Amino acid sequence: MEEEVKRLNFLEEIIEDDLKSGKVESILTRFPPEPNGYLHLGHAKSLCINFGLAQKYGGKTNLRYDDTNPTKEDTEYVDAIKEDIKWLGFQWEKECYASDYFDQLYEWAEWMIQQGLAYVDDQTQEEMRENRGTVETPGKNSPWRDRTPEENLKLFREMRDGKYADGEKVLRAKIDMAHPKMEFRDPIMYRIKHAHHHRTGDKWCIYPMYDYTHGQSDSIEHITHSICTLEFDVHRPLYDWYIKTLGIYPSHQYEFARLNLTYTLMSKRKLLELVQKGIVSGWDDPRMPTLCGVRRRGYTAEALKMFCDKIGVTKHDQLMDIQLLEWCVRQDLNARSNRYMVVQDPIKVRLANWPAGQIEWFDCPLNPAEPEGATRKVPFTGELYIDRADFMEDAPNKFFRLKPNGEVRLKYTYIIKCNKVVKDCNNNVIELECTYDPTTKPGGGEWRSVKGTIHWVSTDFAREIELRNYDRLFTLADMSQVPEDKDYKDFLNPDSLTLGRGWAEPALLDDASGIAVQFERTGYYIKDADSTKEKTVFNKTVSLKDSYKPE
Repeated sequence: MEEEVKRLNFLEEIIEDDLKSGKVESILTRFPPEPNGYLHLGHAKSLCINFGLAQKYGGKTNLRYDDTNPTKEDTEYVDAIKEDIKWLGFQWEKECYASDYFDQLYEWAEWMIQQGLAYVDDQTQEEMRENRGTVETPGKNSPWRDRTPEENLKLFREMRDGKYADGEKVLRAKIDMAHPKMEFRDPIMYRIKHAHHHRTGDKWCIYPMYDYTHGQSDSIEHITHSICTLEFDVHRPLYDWYIKTLGIYPSHQYEFARLNLTYTLMSKRKLLELVQKGIVSGWDDPRMPTLCGVRRRGYTAEALKMFCDKIGVTKHDQLMDIQLLEWCVRQDLNARSNRYMVVQDPIKVRLANWPAGQIEWFDCPLNPAEPEGATRKVPFTGELYIDRADFMEDAPNKFFRLKPNGEVRLKYTYIIKCNKVVKDCNNNVIELECTYDPTTKPGGGEWRSVKGTIHWVSTDFAREIELRNYDRLFTLADMSQVPEDKDYKDFLNPDSLTLGRGWAEPALLDDASGIAVQFERTGYYIKDADSTKEKTVFNKTVSLKDSYKPE
């Protein structure tokens, strides 16, 4: 059977055609975040596309910060963005900033004024909005639209020099207030904003708008394929207009569908609100869809890349099931994570026939996928903990765990039999008196099988740990469909974080793998940075199994 050839997505087709036709000699993409927040899962898709395409076709990718709004931007976000990109395994060619080009953008603005293609407008925001018109009706010309180039140039330089207050004047491109495309109705190029910039300081008090900045920045860097999400498709005609008008390198924009994920918000404004109001502990709260948040939760870069590869690149928005992301996390961790036993709701088991004071150490594989690989030492004694869910006093026929007069194998070790159930005054089971069969030790004696195998820890060696069990942050699957009479915070999941305790085998606390580990038969957990010598904290990454099967 011939091996199936993976079809090219539409961006790959465009790039291959451009290379084949000689339109471009090499590929240069860019990733242009605004440093006003932390990167989230939607950015991961964009990163994988921009860096991935460049890597596939032997090209390069620039990291360019869109830092044109000084009141919302900070070096904290600049540094965090770089850390996230490196964590995903990508390396940019050049680190650039839109502010690097402020002088050039200003020169081009003066040139447009001199050519009669831009003018200074004194209208208020409300007046400009009112005079812009609608899709059905044309806009009205500003009363200041016919200023001479000389007057506009004088006013623009006075704006630059700080003579006017915020909002007092703007610079607009002079295109057509009756244009059928609303974005061509004399768009704003510069606004006055007396604010300290994280890189340029107080040099500027006028700042260029996104539409005037983005295409020219691409052009300056000779970006061959400017790839962004679908909501920017309405900006593309203006992007092209500025480049054509200025007669500069013809970068071109291409759009793909953004990532929408069930039970998840991707709005940086709303994520910031969650942080500021203390609804979450910070940008790196493991419930957040930020890259630093999912990293702290134990998601791996490899799993995110697998997820982005599976959802593909399309031109149509779609809501992706978060279960696919969780499936990718499971797939990656199942192959690589170390295994340990942790009991979360303990019942004590006492082995009546165990020699007093005896300790037996078992060599147990760290990962069953590598039977000849590394092992950990697990102590076995006459008093153990098992999970309460693994015992049932009045068990049905198909209950294959421990029950009165029933047998079960303790994972990696012996078969035990429950002989007596000890209860407290409230009729709660507090201890099981059992016996072990010494002939059933794996690798020695006579092998016999039982249907049930359960995990356990020795009470003498168990280490208590704190567990933070995370679930989805919201209860509404499609957070874009919040009813008009509701607030998105009305759908916060009150059980998105529950605290618990666990009793772990001692080797867990010495794990230095750096990735989430598997609590056998339970799920994947990762050690949290909040851990101290006195208290070790583990965050739940994802449950062990799920019925979800990706198509």
